[in-house]
Amino acid sequence: MRSIARLNYSGRLCSLISNIPVFQYSSITTHYPEKPKITIMNTTQTIKFKKIALLFFFFIAVIQFQLAQNPGIEEKETDPLVLENLEVWKDLKFGFMMHWGPYSQWGVVESWSLCSEDVPWCKRNMDNYADYVNAYEKLKDTFNPVNFEPEKWAKAAREAGMKYVVFTTKHHDGFSMFDTKLTDYCITDPGCGFHDNPKSNVTKEIFNAFRKEGFKTGAYFSKPDWHCEYYWWPYFATPDRHVNYDPIKYPERWQDFKDFTYGQIEELMTGYGKVDILWLDGGWVRPRPALNPANPEGKSHHPYDQDIDMPHIAEMARSHQPGLIIVDRTVSGEFENYTTPEQHIPEKALNYPWETCMTMGNSWSYVPNDRYKSANKLIHNLVDIVAKGGNYLLNVGPGPDGTLPDEAVIRMKEIGEWMKINGEAIYKTRAVAPFKENNICYTVNLDGSINAIYLAEENELTPPEEIIISYFIPEKGSKIFMLGYSKPLKWKKSGEGFVISIPESVQKNPPCQYAWSFRISKLSKED
Repeated sequence: MRSIARLNYSGRLCSLISNIPVFQYSSITTHYPEKPKITIMNTTQTIKFKKIALLFFFFIAVIQFQLAQNPGIEEKETDPLVLENLEVWKDLKFGFMMHWGPYSQWGVVESWSLCSEDVPWCKRNMDNYADYVNAYEKLKDTFNPVNFEPEKWAKAAREAGMKYVVFTTKHHDGFSMFDTKLTDYCITDPGCGFHDNPKSNVTKEIFNAFRKEGFKTGAYFSKPDWHCEYYWWPYFATPDRHVNYDPIKYPERWQDFKDFTYGQIEELMTGYGKVDILWLDGGWVRPRPALNPANPEGKSHHPYDQDIDMPHIAEMARSHQPGLIIVDRTVSGEFENYTTPEQHIPEKALNYPWETCMTMGNSWSYVPNDRYKSANKLIHNLVDIVAKGGNYLLNVGPGPDGTLPDEAVIRMKEIGEWMKINGEAIYKTRAVAPFKENNICYTVNLDGSINAIYLAEENELTPPEEIIISYFIPEKGSKIFMLGYSKPLKWKKSGEGFVISIPESVQKNPPCQYAWSFRISKLSKED
């Protein structure tokens, strides 16, 4: 999802070259006044030193251009309060996300059916686009989630072991799930079925309920707004997700959109208590120089500059919420305080703050009969992510009546039972090499002790007689405990590693299911 990885100089150089939008390694050619044409990858040809030098400077120029196209590549956060809050956020490890809006009444993918791109998640159940949009926007009238009790959501999330929440205050369709004064396309407008409910300002209700349970709060906010006339101008058709007019040609209209976006974010930053994270989605809304065809957000190769002046927005937001973590997804640079791999877990540990956002089922929003991941899979995902230095933001789509799906609540309880035993190996830990070794993941505690977490197979209900670890050796006399079992375990050195013996009583009656954690007090200094 990102156009540029954070690499060392040589790695970054290769990354930059590989991401050059016009050239490919297999077909890079250059022409000189004299013939013949020279193919760079043809190592059998003889190339004069002068031409090598020309090529060298050519590539340097291209790399400099690529750096200019990605201005945030070397930019890092410097605000000490933001950095402090990022460290606190890293300690939390496990968050709860919810995609919720009038679209839940239809049980369809949130927002995307309004987009005219020919991709699976934009499918519609009507042939006439105008009729569909009209029917979709009328969902506002009938949206009446009378069973909305955010206190139950917060309690279920707390019992699951989650520590922070990110709620969709507005998705791409532009429907605001908060009491905005800048549009009538919102949940508190008199035209909405839920407007006269005491809990109609659902964003405020959710944030308050979760704060009472000790959660940090995050506001998901879509930068693009497909209902706003200043983004999708009714004068033109809307061929894709992008703004449908040239902001350079119509600067007044684009300024109106910038003011609208700024105003809505300021509403969220001033009327909803302490907000810890501003989670901005719609990464294609960015300055033109930050667009990169290698990035999924730029895949439609849209020609328009969509600069909404993030420095101005960030300055305002942090003036109201000092130390606010800002996540300008996929854009890179100083306003993407952490990255957000979507629906996947990186293969290796990353050396910068990151969070995998992932659905518990197959859909971000509510879908009847959605297929939810098993507790085994969800717990293994959490362990894998934490071992690689990341956080896990797990999404559930509430139903149209305002309740969480029963199966999702069951999964949350199952995760919570495991976390009660193994939370010490998750919270406030950091990544440690080798991060993951076969089906064993590692984390390190603040006191330097190591956690080895054995991931059980789907039908593996009891731990094995022995756990073999080959990467390091405990210090002589070091104690090893299995979390949830009070007595130290026997262990012995074996080759370049060691073997932990599991008592028969523990095998017959393990402290938990799905994965078992072992605390190693000290490692040998030789390792």
